[in-house]
Amino acid sequence: MNWSVLLAGIAEIDGGYLVWLWLREARPVSYGIAGSLILVAYGVIPTFQQFPTFGRVYAAYGGVFVVLAVFWGWWIDRKTPDLYDWVGALICLIGVSVMLFAPRN
Repeated sequence: MNWSVLLAGIAEIDGGYLVWLWLREARPVSYGIAGSLILVAYGVIPTFQQFPTFGRVYAAYGGVFVVLAVFWGWWIDRKTPDLYDWVGALICLIGVSVMLFAPRN
């Protein structure tokens, strides 16, 4: 994995969060526009990944996204993760590691 995995996760969460704020918390339409543009960028970022298969690239993003979402909730929404949040995030990272790094023929 490279920098694009982390960047994509941040773009997905940040873009989705801005759209959430616009639609669910009555923030200005500029939030929705900015969030939508960030989500478009999220769609482009995976093309910079080195893995040759789409499914494995998105598996990596999935695991990283779960961990980033836990941190986002903690830092931005001020919801302290509990033990089960951390265990679940760890399980996701282990699963992604198996998918990406298992020896194959």
